[in-house]
Amino acid sequence: MLAPHTQPILQLTDMYGIFPGPSEVPEHEQVPPDAVPEPYHRLLVHDQHMTVTVEAHHGKPVYLRVLERHRHRSWIARKILLLPVGTDKVVQFGIMRINLDLCSKEVRREILSENAPLGRILIKHNVLRVIEPVAFYRILPNEPMRAWFRLKEPKPTYGRTAIIHCDHQPAVDLLEIVAPE
Repeated sequence: MLAPHTQPILQLTDMYGIFPGPSEVPEHEQVPPDAVPEPYHRLLVHDQHMTVTVEAHHGKPVYLRVLERHRHRSWIARKILLLPVGTDKVVQFGIMRINLDLCSKEVRREILSENAPLGRILIKHNVLRVIEPVAFYRILPNEPMRAWFRLKEPKPTYGRTAIIHCDHQPAVDLLEIVAPE
């Protein structure tokens, strides 16, 4: 069961730990922002929504595929994939933990419907938000990631953890890993 937390989760391993069962944590190392190479630097080292960033990078809107979800009281956590519309190419894997008590009824309803990426929902509803990148990682994709990203062999990629503050409160913890290029 998803444990309730009041403090933001800041590390990659902690984000994976939200979900019960065997750990799928990929091999990774934390790196400083200036060590993240292009195009990953442009994709990750910023304070914008990844939805907007990956859509601009791939030239298409993205849609959401939910792999797993857990809910505990007012918290919901999801493992997700983002794919450009009209394709089945995964461009991002993510884990998010959202405090639904910090969302309006309309935003909560859209999040729970799982029909759109979180960034698009928050932008659509003009939620006052600040995205705070916390840490950056060089990641060697594990078996599930290799399958999602269609890799025959592990190819290094990069990701970040971040917090989305909605209306001045830490409402969302994120792990965002982009597909290797």
